Amino acid sequence: MERPAPAAASPAVLYGVLAMGIAAIGAAAIFIRLADADAMTIAAMRMSVAAVAVGGLALLTARHQFAAIERRDVPWLVLSGALLAAHFGTWVTSLQLTSVANSVFLVTTTPIFVALGAQALLRERIGVLMAAALVLSLCGGLVLALGGERGDTHPGGDALALAGAVAMAGVLLVGRHVRWRIPLLPYVSIVYGVAALLLLASAVASSATFTGLGADAYLWMVLAGLVPQTIGHSALNWALAHASAAMVAMSTRAEPVIATLLAIPVLGEWPGWVILPGGALLFSGVGLAVRSEAAGR
Repeated sequence: MERPAPAAASPAVLYGVLAMGIAAIGAAAIFIRLADADAMTIAAMRMSVAAVAVGGLALLTARHQFAAIERRDVPWLVLSGALLAAHFGTWVTSLQLTSVANSVFLVTTTPIFVALGAQALLRERIGVLMAAALVLSLCGGLVLALGGERGDTHPGGDALALAGAVAMAGVLLVGRHVRWRIPLLPYVSIVYGVAALLLLASAVASSATFTGLGADAYLWMVLAGLVPQTIGHSALNWALAHASAAMVAMSTRAEPVIATLLAIPVLGEWPGWVILPGGALLFSGVGLAVRSEAAGR
């Protein structure tokens, strides 16, 4: 992979967009658990809603920007969509087999794989500050996971969440490779569309049902498509044109705190006192990553 050209974005705008995106993504686990439907149905519906939303917006406001996509970009867009489908197919299934704390912690180990891939493929060096940020945030996530409810955990669910982390790392690395030359709306329209088609095909093949569900199930799936996907993941994809892949991946480390806090009143999953040290470590790691990115800029 070639190293992406640097793009200009003020720190305030960059970190503001990332904060908004992570806040939106933090609600994903809750929406998915509340939907109470087949895992593949939820994943396919979430991505389909997002694909329609961003695709419609792109056609209305940025149709001319599709001309920026070159022939060499098409395989990367398809790969990114396939990896995104794999991410959601594995992670959504994991949420039905293990606790929110476990699932979110494992799926957000993505920065480990991004750090390795960024150095090998993008030639983005991971400095001492970023490495320390990664260690701090992972320690915080582990504290949160160990403090979560243990009765509903399952090794298979944990393994699926970890597989989702690897797939998401691939999405971020591909995005960092091409996003600097492809505008946001055409990029997410195609990637989300590919992911939606693959997830719909997988759902049909697994005999997942899309009909006969309660109104609340459809509501939560639509919200999952609009909030964490259309807003949250699109914010991450925007940031990939302005910040290193490691920085964008590190920002997702705040997601376990948001998801764990939301799980207390909504799902009754209490993390106990560990939310304080775990959250402090996580946010310290994210803060250190911001310092590292600022120093690099």
